[in-house]
Amino acid sequence: MTSTRRLHLGAFMRPVSLHTGSWRYPGAYPDANFNFAHLARFAQTLERGRFDAFFMADHLAVLNMPVNALKRSHTVTSFEPFTLLSALSAVTGRIGLVGTASTTFDEPYHVARRFASLDHISGGRAGWNLVTTANPDSALNFGLDEHVEHGERYRRAREFYDVVTGLWDSWSDDAFVRDVESGIFVDPEKVHVLDHKGEHFRVRGPLNIARPVQGWPVVVQAGSSEAGRQVAAETADAVFTAQPNLEAGKRFYADVKGRLDKLGRPREHLKILPGAFVVVGDSLEEAREKRALLDTFVHYDSGIASLSIALGHDVSGFDPDGLLPDIPESNASKSSRERVVNWARAEQLTIRQLAQRLGGYSGLEMVGTPAMIADQMEQWLVEEGSDGFNVMFPYLPAGVDEFVDKVVPELQRRGIFRREYEGSTFREHLGLARPENRFFAAAQGRR
Repeated sequence: MTSTRRLHLGAFMRPVSLHTGSWRYPGAYPDANFNFAHLARFAQTLERGRFDAFFMADHLAVLNMPVNALKRSHTVTSFEPFTLLSALSAVTGRIGLVGTASTTFDEPYHVARRFASLDHISGGRAGWNLVTTANPDSALNFGLDEHVEHGERYRRAREFYDVVTGLWDSWSDDAFVRDVESGIFVDPEKVHVLDHKGEHFRVRGPLNIARPVQGWPVVVQAGSSEAGRQVAAETADAVFTAQPNLEAGKRFYADVKGRLDKLGRPREHLKILPGAFVVVGDSLEEAREKRALLDTFVHYDSGIASLSIALGHDVSGFDPDGLLPDIPESNASKSSRERVVNWARAEQLTIRQLAQRLGGYSGLEMVGTPAMIADQMEQWLVEEGSDGFNVMFPYLPAGVDEFVDKVVPELQRRGIFRREYEGSTFREHLGLARPENRFFAAAQGRR
């Protein structure tokens, strides 16, 4: 296999590993969620591996799970993303810094200002993971009795994006004159008042911070529903998606890239990055043994909680050894619910089996030697299943170290992953142009 394209790699940190047993794995750091020294070490290792980005996922509530599961889970709590990423920007120099911010439970002015600030502080490395927030318990923390309807969340998200990017364009790149002799700090002709009045928002502007270093921070989107795919095609620079295998990945890739064609966006302007859970061994047997050992640390309480979250419905009271009954739809994530229901029906899985699968990791996994993992990643790239991956680590620090020290050199040897960063900004890592300022494009002469 050969490819003229190169992989893009993000590191999905939630807050360090998605696997509910990872904190118990031998040699893992049980306190990594709230230990900045550990998190800084992870980010620096990823930067040594020339990763595109450190992806800080987030949620706005303790996940809706029973107490028995809550006491066993390390995934329900984490640092607030902007605080952590701002701190990480001071101990790294090149890696992109992606943080989640909700369009349902935040305001456009807040989000625009925070990401513009992070972009300046980091020297152009900020990325916004635009989410509508699937967890229905989040609504209870923001004055609502129930979650906002799914379609309404995405309509709000689309307008939210327009407002945020409009605010990022408040100032021309050369608006701040700072002429000491004349005493002129800013040219008033180079500031734009947005004056947005829409269905969901009324925002005057301008933003009270200079235009971001990247023009706009990189916009990442993670929805896989029909509404989510369309929003991604219209707005995103990168898509984080969950695809179970290459054939599903190719269908998703073709669908979203096809939407770009219809919108007149070049296909290379949107990178599709499925999540991949990677376990590295010096042999296939060793890698499988590591995965099997990891899964022994998943308690049923954690598994049933993960299953309930994915379905948007509490199934802890059902017969563990019975089949999954019909589950009513909710305002939680439609794509995750559909995925689990399809598994249950197609494989006739019991609730216990589903819980075990969800409590560990149930999506795309790559388990094997560095060469085997590189083979799979290269195949996805060549056959247009993805433009790269958001790598999920089974345990830390060893999971990160093994990938960077063993898999990355194999990818580099094949010529499908960078040996050095070729730019300084996150957009440059992804091969994306700096957006023109829509209000001052003629004066700046950018395209």
